[in-house]
Amino acid sequence: MTTAATNIPLPANAGWFSRSEAWLDSKGKGAWIAAMVLGFVFFWPVGLALLFYMIWSKRMFNKGCRKHRHGSEYHMNFRAMRPSGNTAFDAYKSETLKRLMDEQEQFEAFLERLRAAKDKAEFDQFMDERADANRKAREDADQDA
Repeated sequence: MTTAATNIPLPANAGWFSRSEAWLDSKGKGAWIAAMVLGFVFFWPVGLALLFYMIWSKRMFNKGCRKHRHGSEYHMNFRAMRPSGNTAFDAYKSETLKRLMDEQEQFEAFLERLRAAKDKAEFDQFMDERADANRKAREDADQDA
C-alpha cells in the first residue's frame, strides 16, 4: 500500500494514524499547521497533541515534511563514506571520490577564472565608454570655444 500523492510505501496493515500522517506529509507543512489549528478550534487537546507531535518529530522546524521521512542529504553522504568491508571496492571508491573532488576543485577554479575574465571585460568596456564620452566632451568644448 502506498499513498497516492508521494508513493510512500506503507505496510498493508497500516492504521488510520499512519495513513493520516503520510497524507499530511504529502501535503506539506501547511497541512500539519492547518490540522493543528483545527484541532485547537474543535477540541483543544487534539491541537495540543498535534503541536507536541510536530515538535517531537521535528516536523515543525524542517523545511518540509517529506525530508523527515527520507533522511537528509548529510546522512546519505555519511553512509556513502562508511567502509563496505570489501577492500578492493573501498580503495576504488576512495580513489574515485578523490578524483571527483579534484575535478570539482578544478571546475570551481575554472568558473572563478571565467567570472574574473567576464568582470574584467565588462570593466574594460565601461572604461572605454567613459574615455569615449570624455573625448567627445572635450571635442565639443574645443569646437564651442
